[in-house]
Amino acid sequence: MPVHQKNYSPEFIPVLAAGRHRSARKGGCFMEFASYLAGEKWSDHPPCTHPALALLARLVNDCTSDGERSELAELIPSVIGLTSSDPRVELLIALRVASAALPIASEERQRALAVGIIATHSQLANLRPLADTNLTLRVASALAQAPLAERWARKFVAGNPADHRDRAVTRMTNSIIRTAVLGIAQACSPGTDASMRALLRSAIEDCRLVVDSNLTDVEPQTSGIATPTSATYRLTA
Repeated sequence: MPVHQKNYSPEFIPVLAAGRHRSARKGGCFMEFASYLAGEKWSDHPPCTHPALALLARLVNDCTSDGERSELAELIPSVIGLTSSDPRVELLIALRVASAALPIASEERQRALAVGIIATHSQLANLRPLADTNLTLRVASALAQAPLAERWARKFVAGNPADHRDRAVTRMTNSIIRTAVLGIAQACSPGTDASMRALLRSAIEDCRLVVDSNLTDVEPQTSGIATPTSATYRLTA
């Protein structure tokens, strides 16, 4: 959906704040300002952005410190109109954030994240492949940094039946995204705000990759995704 320029002026500077807001007078979160710039009803769940990407943006917005939250503003226009019914979008985003979070998340979150990585990677292997996004290397690197969590997760995957229904996949990816962002935010690692900002930027690029591949309708080259046991799971943060 195109941005309606009549709703934007050079004097408008987003004052980003955590949480929901009734109007821009009291500030707004990342997605609320996206709805404003898109000319849509003021909302943190606007239809102009894919729900999984919007969820990630809200979480990053809320978990970023007050001193650095304004740095997210430059990314707001890039999520407008970025949506698709392609199931690869939410899987790619979930895999992206889980792979980033697993090496630094607390031990109680690592098992859930490892299951999420294996599950989303498997789901993607059953769908039309994308141009190379280094998925296999990213997954291997993340799991190698949490070998105990990976071992537990593979046993869990092998012993639990899959649920391939669309709603189940969405519940899974949403849970992965929440668990991962909270894991990163609470890891007390240096540069957390910058890491979450870079993660959101990468997820935007992932979403754009899928959207563009559908627009051009060009058969992309294989990404070399491996095929672990296919399963869908609901995770808890």
